[in-house]
Formats: sequence, structure tokens, C-alpha cells
Amino acid sequence: MVLREVPAEGIARPLSRNEVVGLLFRLTIFGAATYFTIKWMVDALDPTRKQKVEAQKQAEKLMRQIGVKNVKLSEYEMSIAAHLVDPLSLQITWADIAGLDEVITDLKETVILPVQKRHLFQNSRLLQPPKGVLLYGPPGCGKTLIAKATAKEAGFRFINLQPSTLTDKWYGESQKLAAAVFSLAVKLQPSIIFIDEIDSFLRSRSSSDHEATAMMKAQFMSLWDGLDTDTHLQQVIVMGATNRPQDLDAAILRRMPTRFHINQPNERQREQILRLILDQENVS
Repeated sequence: MVLREVPAEGIARPLSRNEVVGLLFRLTIFGAATYFTIKWMVDALDPTRKQKVEAQKQAEKLMRQIGVKNVKLSEYEMSIAAHLVDPLSLQITWADIAGLDEVITDLKETVILPVQKRHLFQNSRLLQPPKGVLLYGPPGCGKTLIAKATAKEAGFRFINLQPSTLTDKWYGESQKLAAAVFSLAVKLQPSIIFIDEIDSFLRSRSSSDHEATAMMKAQFMSLWDGLDTDTHLQQVIVMGATNRPQDLDAAILRRMPTRFHINQPNERQREQILRLILDQENVS
């Protein structure tokens, strides 16, 4: 029984049922108004709110394009999914790359074939697909081009990861975004996480690194092949491209056992590139 306070000379009497319902209704309205007001203020104070909403819309659009359905993604995975690349939308194929036939052959045998024909290698621990692939060499020699062609020809889901995607002003958010990269890649497997200019993101660690940066690198590497990762069941490959491999952390190089040196083309390769460029040109 609810008693209502009255002046001292009065006598407390129980509230009626309608009064109790009215009181509860007003409290509910007040609580809801307070919640939405605080939520609006928090969103207004977040300068990245607009970018997050646009990223979510872009992610939903890309997920529909690549045919992913009935896959629930978290807010952080949505932020990463905005950088998905639809393999069908890529126009680069092996035929568009000249002078790198040996590299392409090795890529097919060591990266693509073990994933596409996984049942042929499931009993072998030596012939499993690599968990990391490094393309290194001078700038402008086709490293990024090879990564795009690999995703196109293999039909893998391609996550074009930018280091800026993993940076956030709030403490701990960068680690959550790094975890979302791998959780999203596992949900969309087989997939490739491609990091261009990987040396700018995973360079050698030192005691002078900022705490947030050091924690993000540690989180990324621990998820790459940590205790909760079963490399024999997952089909996720991290592919990086750099022209400064000497700047990469030793732990990163260990996680990228398959490496391809894309050097400057020699005379024979230059001729093949020139023939490819002039193939559709009127040179009469």
C-alpha cells in the first residue's frame, strides 16, 4: 500500500489505483526523456558520430553487394566492413600484369591453391596456406596491383585496411577496432586483410612508442596467431606491401613467412610491360 504525505494536521491516506498508475507513467516519461537527452548530448559531443553513421551505411551496402546475408556485425565490425572491396568490382586480373609471371605462379601455388582446394591439403601441416604474405620492393613496381589481382582471381573477401581506421581518440577503442578486423575476416572467410605501406603501421617497436600505439600493435599481433586462433580451420590471410621491409618489427616478419620481392623490371620484363600497354593501342 502506498501512502501519500499530507500536512501534519492531516491524516495519510492510501493512493488510489489511478494515482499510482499516473505516478508510474510520469516516472517512466521522465526516465525516458532523461535517457534520450543524455544520449543526444553524448552523440553531440562525439565529432566522429557522423562518420560512423556513414561508415555503417557504406558497410551495409557493400555487404549486400558481396552477397553476405544473415551475418550479425557489431558496431566495430561495421566500421571495418566499410573498407571491404567487392572482388567482382575489381577490374585487375593476372592478364593485366606483365613481367611478374614467376611471382604470380608462386602466389597461385602457395596462397590461392591451398585455400581453394583445401580438401587436398587438409591432412598436411606443411602445405597449409600462409597466415601472412609480404610483398616488398621499390615503389611503383606492382605490389598493390598484385594484391588486387590476387583477391580478384581467388574470389576472396578483400579488406583494404587503412591504419587510420584503427585510431580513435577514446582510450581502448583502437584495441576493439583491431579485434574487429579479425572477427570480421573470420565471419567473411576466406578473406584477405591487405595493409598497404605496412611499415607505417607495424614498424619496429621501441620504448618511445605511445602507450595507445603499443597496445594496438600488441593486440593486432596477438589476434593474428594468438591462443584463440586456430590457423588450421580459419582461412584469413594478412597481406602487406612495403618498400621499407627493414623497418618492420621482427615479430611481424615472423608472422609473414611467405615473401615476394617485387624488384624493378629488367629488360625482358620491360618489353613485356610495353607489349601489354600497347596491345590495345593503334600504333600504325
